[in-house]
Amino acid sequence: MTSFLQFSCFSKPPPQARDRRKSVSAERYDPEADDDQGYTKVVHPKSDDQRKRLTDAIKHILLFRSLDQEQMQEVLDAMFEKEVSPGQEIITQGDDGDNFYVIDNGKYDIKVNNKIVGHYNNEGFFGELALMYNMPRAATIVASSKGTVWGLDRQTFRRIVLKTAFNKRKRYEKLIEGCSMLKSLDMYERMNVCDALTSQAFAPGDKIITQGSEGSHVGDKADCMYFVEEGEVRVAMINKADGADPKATVEKEINRIGPGGYFGELALVTNKPRAASVYAIGPVKCAVLDVHAFERLMGPCMNIMKRNIENYEAQLVQIFGNKSNISDLR
Repeated sequence: MTSFLQFSCFSKPPPQARDRRKSVSAERYDPEADDDQGYTKVVHPKSDDQRKRLTDAIKHILLFRSLDQEQMQEVLDAMFEKEVSPGQEIITQGDDGDNFYVIDNGKYDIKVNNKIVGHYNNEGFFGELALMYNMPRAATIVASSKGTVWGLDRQTFRRIVLKTAFNKRKRYEKLIEGCSMLKSLDMYERMNVCDALTSQAFAPGDKIITQGSEGSHVGDKADCMYFVEEGEVRVAMINKADGADPKATVEKEINRIGPGGYFGELALVTNKPRAASVYAIGPVKCAVLDVHAFERLMGPCMNIMKRNIENYEAQLVQIFGNKSNISDLR
């Protein structure tokens, strides 16, 4: 059982399990009511080597995907380093949650009711469930070798990670509420989509996706779809030009998409290269759903998206005037 976290350095380790207060997880956290008043940033100085190890360790952690650069720096500053010895318990089942941990190095056993149910080997993170859901520790983590972990205190974890995730979900809920394609998803499925989205900004004129062969230098690998949060994009397609030259092509604008609209899903549905290019008209902000999340979460929407293909083809015939000039979307 492995994962990918790491934290930064503290001059002192946190107290051991026997010293922990038993009222920690009873202090419920309401991200909507948190106005940051009275909060003092936690900073644990780190060497360049420590900060590099920490940055490498946390860059793939899904819990941190919603954080902006400033928030990530605050998390890095707040994390502390803890060295552990064989047989030492880092967290204990039944205790209240005080810290979130990421493994830098070492081997660790996961125990539930004193039975080993899994292992971590030089990577992984643990301890987030007790902090997220106000529940006792669900398992005990014991070092089976010498090692190092990074910890993040409960207050910083909640104020930055949970609050940001909460605000992100609220923002994306509003976005996808206006998306007709997603109306077939239930509330739980829509929440999962919100949690999987990441934000990406584009400058005026940027080409967001490129028509062409998948993975080639002239095309765009179809590995995600986009929902427009802010701004407007134009969709353009290269096709055969009218005239004597059979190799002549022309790029024509076929559509414009504004906030609440989406694009890029066709290539994921058909497993074919991108059928068109999409450009930012002005500053544009998009929510991005990668192909793995798309395949996992968007099953209930597939029939709607397949029906959309026929609608797109009908629109293209009107624009180009001849179906033989249109790349087969299916």
